[in-house]
Amino acid sequence: MPSPPDDERSPREPGREHALGAGDSLAIWLLLISAFVVILNETVMAVALPKLMHELDITAAAGQWLTAAFLLTMSIVIPITGMLIRQVRTRTLFVTAMSLFSAGTLLAGVSPNFELLLLGRVIQACGTAIMMPLLMTTVTTVVPKHQRGAIMGRVAVVISVAPALGPTLSGVVLQFLSWRWLFFIVLPIALTVLVLGALRMPNVGEQRKARLDPLSVLLTVLGFGGLVYGLSAIGEHASGEGSVPWWIPLVVGAVGLALFIWRQLALQREDRALLDLRTFKTPQFAFGVLLFGIFAMALFGSLILIPIYVQDVLGYDTLAAGLVLLPGGLAMALLGQYVGRRVDRRGARPVLIPGIVITALSMWGMALFTDTTPLWQVVVTHVLLSIGLANTFTPLFEVSLGSLPSDLASYGSATISTVQQVSGAAGTALFVTVMTLGAVSVAGSPEAVDPHALAAGTRAAFLVGGATATLSAIVAFFIRDPEEKVESV
Repeated sequence: MPSPPDDERSPREPGREHALGAGDSLAIWLLLISAFVVILNETVMAVALPKLMHELDITAAAGQWLTAAFLLTMSIVIPITGMLIRQVRTRTLFVTAMSLFSAGTLLAGVSPNFELLLLGRVIQACGTAIMMPLLMTTVTTVVPKHQRGAIMGRVAVVISVAPALGPTLSGVVLQFLSWRWLFFIVLPIALTVLVLGALRMPNVGEQRKARLDPLSVLLTVLGFGGLVYGLSAIGEHASGEGSVPWWIPLVVGAVGLALFIWRQLALQREDRALLDLRTFKTPQFAFGVLLFGIFAMALFGSLILIPIYVQDVLGYDTLAAGLVLLPGGLAMALLGQYVGRRVDRRGARPVLIPGIVITALSMWGMALFTDTTPLWQVVVTHVLLSIGLANTFTPLFEVSLGSLPSDLASYGSATISTVQQVSGAAGTALFVTVMTLGAVSVAGSPEAVDPHALAAGTRAAFLVGGATATLSAIVAFFIRDPEEKVESV
């Protein structure tokens, strides 16, 4: 029997298994492809930074904002998407997201100066921020429980492999072409997916009216932006580039985050919260989000640190720096479906705990890097990290979203996406800050930093990552597989 028209779709009956329809399957595949394309752009700037500094005549401190502004914009926009998903039809929201991303990609590719390039990245980020919550909410809405682990495996591939392949794409493109081709290559793919989505994307779920709270949006800017900028400012001061005392943005961020939480607790009584924090009343969601944040920091922190280490310590070019991350990215892609099926068969914890152990061991292995470490050792260690993360993200998705009531699913997906971006930005800032502090401590001054000192700083950063991953294993023992979702809290 053909699927009902978009306007006639009805909500899934609680507790009843159903087959994934052709229209729903198409929606998920379009969202997966789109999410992969847009998230790929999160990390393409890391390897490109030296060339951009030369061609656009900017400093490293300014250039880092091409990545930091992208992540921070996403952390601000993503909480709004939880509300948008509840109000706007799937197709309309999809077209809006891909239109924003395509417009930002075009602007970035033709930008004559740094300011327009940065604006293009911010516009890109606005589209990217909508895509991941839309994908995860659609999965939890239309996919039956017995198939959800496999689909979440595909989501985990997107959320982990796409950032890992960003530096590889960047390294290959920059070896042969201008940095502008980082955007020109992606643009036709984005436009093709946009047209397909506009023509074929079905609408899923039900919409209802809700009001946006401007104060909550402002508090996300102060809270998330302040914390991430404060972590970055510590490293900038250590390298002699900081202009603002590092503690000021950290205090602003902490106060902004506290006020944001207070505001959401007040608004959720009227069902107007930007992020409904009732999701954290579900212990499995709370534990899952905590672990997800920790390992998002590990993923993004390693993605920023390894290319720096390969280029500035071991002395390889941008192509090698990008290719060194490729085997790990491929390992995550190949494992995604397998891990998802294992979660469906065995549950989350038997997959999650070994994944955390492998992740922690690989981070400790990276803490052994020196200025004479062979490149093959870097590749092997990163592959082990990728295997560990592949076995971590998929069960965390299943536990976190699968344990929520259906009426909180959109807020849950927006919360997870927000945590991913804020943790990714914080992880990038934290790892670079620890590396800088460690390098300056060994060298004696920022001007005296050499490959030996930078290697010492890299080890210090990965020591922090290894210790954090090890401690997170304790939390993993509290993880339980979700029962059948209830319809309301």
